[in-house]
Amino acid sequence: MKGSLIIVSLFIIGVLIGLYQIIPTEILESNISYYTICTLMFCVGVSIGSDPKILKSLKTIDLRLALLPVMTITGTILGCAFVSLFIDRSATECMAVGAGFGYYSLSSIFITEYKGIELGTIALLSNIIREAIALIGAPLLVYYFGKLAPISVGGATTMDTTLPIITKYSGKEFIVVAIFHGFVVDLSVPILVTLFCTI
Repeated sequence: MKGSLIIVSLFIIGVLIGLYQIIPTEILESNISYYTICTLMFCVGVSIGSDPKILKSLKTIDLRLALLPVMTITGTILGCAFVSLFIDRSATECMAVGAGFGYYSLSSIFITEYKGIELGTIALLSNIIREAIALIGAPLLVYYFGKLAPISVGGATTMDTTLPIITKYSGKEFIVVAIFHGFVVDLSVPILVTLFCTI
């Protein structure tokens, strides 16, 4: 939760800096977003490659539970497509926002680069809210929908920020499932966001 508050605070500071034009427009109009994306992708690769526990834990996962990330991805994308029927946004834009799966830092930059600041901001807030729901609502999700619900709601965050809360309410037996789920969904974010932004 603390990480989400820091991100929101930095976002607000960024808005104020842009509003009062503290940073010269020449810098903002450069390829800074592209280089930020490249840096983030490099960091994601390093974090996955440097954690041997992730790869070891994949060997012990139940094959039926291995389908959970597929269901999370499918359900989110279909839900976003359905929501597009009721708002003034195209299905592909809604699916691009949903394809962030809680990974607000990466997905919002991708979407801003491809679709503009407005949709990038929507993606940022949408994905922060998704993470917050997983963090705050975990006990209710387990109570009403079962122990896999917080993992699915957590999306890409289940192998890092939401893992402690999932462990607490779903149980330690779901740690490996949560890590595997987060790993697969995490990898899908740049692929799916780019796909929906370029269709």
